[in-house]
Amino acid sequence: MPDPGGAPTPYIPNTDADRAAMLARLELTDLDTLFDELPLAHRDPAIALPEALAEADLIRLLRDRAAENGSGGRLSFLGAGAYRRAIPAVTGQLTSRSEFVTSYTPYQPEVSQGTLQAAFEYQSVVCELTGMDVSNTGMYDGASATAEACMLAARATRRSAVALLEPIDPRVADVVRTYAYGANIRVDTIPADADVAGALGDEHAALVAQQPDFLGGIRDLAPLTEAAHAAGALCVVAADPFALAMLRSPGDAGADIVTGEGRDLAGPPGLGGPSLGLFAAREPLLRQMPGRIVGRTRELHGPPGDDGTPGAPRTGYVLTLQAREQFIRRERATSNFSTGQSLIALAFTITVQALGPAGMRRSAERCYQAAHAAAARIDALDGYAVLDHGPWFQEFLVHAPLPPAALTRALAERGIEGGLDVSARAEPEARDASLFCVTEATHVRDVDALIAALIEIGATA
Repeated sequence: MPDPGGAPTPYIPNTDADRAAMLARLELTDLDTLFDELPLAHRDPAIALPEALAEADLIRLLRDRAAENGSGGRLSFLGAGAYRRAIPAVTGQLTSRSEFVTSYTPYQPEVSQGTLQAAFEYQSVVCELTGMDVSNTGMYDGASATAEACMLAARATRRSAVALLEPIDPRVADVVRTYAYGANIRVDTIPADADVAGALGDEHAALVAQQPDFLGGIRDLAPLTEAAHAAGALCVVAADPFALAMLRSPGDAGADIVTGEGRDLAGPPGLGGPSLGLFAAREPLLRQMPGRIVGRTRELHGPPGDDGTPGAPRTGYVLTLQAREQFIRRERATSNFSTGQSLIALAFTITVQALGPAGMRRSAERCYQAAHAAAARIDALDGYAVLDHGPWFQEFLVHAPLPPAALTRALAERGIEGGLDVSARAEPEARDASLFCVTEATHVRDVDALIAALIEIGATA
């Protein structure tokens, strides 16, 4: 688009001949004619920028703006997909090393063995947590990973519908519907109290279940996988990898694909991102999986020594099982993403491996115990009740003397982010309820402050 003086913009490197050819193809005489539909005042509006600041003043301004994004020291009992975890200090220390700051899954494995080894370790950790045979190197987030799982199921089964089992995170469901719309796949919803086997038909490619579910409940996955397989569908489990340290793995329960959000084990939630989508599957689905997969191999002969004899074979890491066209040719691709999650995947891997299997389980158990202890204290308060709707992990439903929206406002006035208002959901147990979350990173003093605030609010309700 030309500037007010008529000269072409320097940021679009079209030659005069290029522009003339395009205008001729459009049967137009000049660029002004091309933009006739736009009012003149909006074609190249002036931008009212403030005067330049001195460096010190600019730094002060940016610090002030950054502080506006913070919680202001508020205590938080929100969960619903983003959780505070007790991350080992070693995670931040190692991921801040310069060799990892620009980590990226490369096309030239011979010069990037460290990066590829880290990706291989990540895949191994994900497979161990989920009970699956193979994992990719990470996806944008848990929601898009679940949507990609539905797309894979549709390709693998050649069916045109998927079913989401409630209660499921509504944001995940929205992303699945967005992906499905473009692929002409129908998305059905199965209520929590419905007969799952009866709700699935021969048009369904997948049954999607969340573990734990959106209201915090722990599911028995085995009957769900059996129902899905009986209908000829795949079972997709959108799981919290932290909870899987304590729960039965989806793979052991018969699931075909497991997705999840790994950001929480990489670092604290930060204004919505960056995120890390986990994606693991059974071996027969390997060729249909989106994303990059790193393999480990060994040389037949090691590098020759000074005397010319071969040395010991070395271990090597390579991108495997998928052609490069998977990522650069749309008609051959199973997905549209690259490897922007490599650094987050590395942090996830360091956290899990630093804790180890026993440490992960102990952390998950502390989370479970802390949440149930806090829930018991709230349930003992006059006017409050914690709903008993089966086993749950770290989130619980609370009925209060005030409606959920009023309770949220009252807690906010006291510097506390209360539970999520879920009263609009269809599940009977969610009506007039707030969804509170307590994790292993929630200090007992935070719970004391919440209890004191709830007592004060209840006394004035």
